[in-house]
Amino acid sequence: MSTTTLHDITVAYDDAGGEGDTGAADVLVLVHGHPFDRSMWRPQIETFAGPGRRVIAADLRGYGGTTVVPGKTTLTTFARDIAALLDRLGVERAVLGGLSMGGQIVLEFHRLFPERVRALVLADTFAAAETEAGKVARRAMADRLLREGMGPYADEVLTRMVAPRNAEELPAVAEHVRDMMRGAPPEGAAAALRGRAERPDYVGMLGQVAVPALVVVGSEDTYTPVADARVMSEGIPDATLAVVEGAAHLPNLERRAEFDAVLGAFLDSLPPLASRAVGED
Repeated sequence: MSTTTLHDITVAYDDAGGEGDTGAADVLVLVHGHPFDRSMWRPQIETFAGPGRRVIAADLRGYGGTTVVPGKTTLTTFARDIAALLDRLGVERAVLGGLSMGGQIVLEFHRLFPERVRALVLADTFAAAETEAGKVARRAMADRLLREGMGPYADEVLTRMVAPRNAEELPAVAEHVRDMMRGAPPEGAAAALRGRAERPDYVGMLGQVAVPALVVVGSEDTYTPVADARVMSEGIPDATLAVVEGAAHLPNLERRAEFDAVLGAFLDSLPPLASRAVGED
């Protein structure tokens, strides 16, 4: 783990692979969901980081080892934090991948910095704005987390995050997911929920995405079902949809081999990139 200070926060992150990188290596940036941390991407870092590819995964503000800022954290704030981290690490363009809230942060990053996105990976997420009922529910959940802590919520949603069968057959995965949720700082999680309630509608932006995109979803995901994934895969001109059978909201953990195979094929399909570090002429 490494840390760096960016404007008002200290960010904890992993930066693996890219050995001998002269600015031309592929870079994959992975953004975790709520209420998790960067450790949810540990399997993918192990799979994809190496001499030819650099993989970066950070704890978002309010989560893991990154500074907790109470109040409200918008998707714009999260996206700008990622951009600042990439500036610090000398990364000009990257493949941006995110799951759930992380996928919405990736869409916001693309809205703000399209020139920095080489390709998109949108996992178990959706592009629509929050409904009025959803806004009320997210704000109420934020208040609940501050009142009760993360434990009751984590126990309640575990078998929606991980399919019930997988929770039984993959106890280490279930334990990891429960530990991430229980370990999330309530103030940070609440701030993200309040900000996420105000997210914009990205559906209208999908047709303007001019980079390749991979849309991945677990076949048993009830938070972001396959229908939501199809909206994105059909709306983005150069998009591929992959449904991971037998997984719920966390296919990268529940069905690691299948998820990694799909992601690997997508990354291998991208044209070679001659990248430069930020600031080079």
